[in-house]
This record gives sequence, structure tokens and C-alpha cells, in this order.
Amino acid sequence: MRGDTSVEFEGNIPIYIQIMDMIKRDIITKKIKEGDKLPSVREMADNLKVNPNTIQRVYQELEREGVTFTQRGMGTFITKDKKVILSLKSEMAKEVIISFIDGIESLGFNEEEIIDTIADYMKRREK
Repeated sequence: MRGDTSVEFEGNIPIYIQIMDMIKRDIITKKIKEGDKLPSVREMADNLKVNPNTIQRVYQELEREGVTFTQRGMGTFITKDKKVILSLKSEMAKEVIISFIDGIESLGFNEEEIIDTIADYMKRREK
């Protein structure tokens, strides 16, 4: 999350939520590690070309969710609580699954067809 980051935000989702998701994804993919310090509000706002108030809200929400913690005068850090990170990973996986199921059902697939399609894809992917 360091350096000048060119990010294109979707218009239909609040920017602060998109930034929160970006940070969460970086945590579960280990681009950001447990205990890492996040950039200052001003630095992150400059990097992402957003208002510092947006980043302040992101940091407050992440702390409220237990994903980060703040040390006065030191900054905002990623939690070291492995349970929180595992829960975060599980929650993000559920969101991907729900989106997938909604999408494939909109194509007319029933539960059995969905399972068969996934199984077939996974078998071909292993080769």
C-alpha cells in the first residue's frame, strides 16, 4: 500500500468501503502482514488521491471491526490476532461465493448443475 497507487473506484460502492476491502484483501493475501503499520492518513489519502476524511473513516471502521489498532503517537497497525484474520478471510470468501452463486443462478443453473460445473472445472484445472 505504499507509493503512488492508481486505483479506479466503482461509482456504485462508497469509496471508503472499497478502500477497506482493498486493505482487507491485502491482509488476507499477506501483502500486508500482522502487526504492520499502515501509512498515515495523509500519506494514504495522497497515495489513493482521496480526501483524508475518507481514509480517517476507513481507519476508524477497520479499528471498530478489530482489523487494526491505533497506538497514540505511533500510528495504525494491523491486528496480530490470527482469529480476526481467519474470520476476515472467511467473511470475504463468503462474499465471493454469494456473488458467484447469484451470478450462476441468474444464468439458470440449479444447485446440482452448479456443483457439477464446479467439480468439472476443478478436475480440468488439476491437469
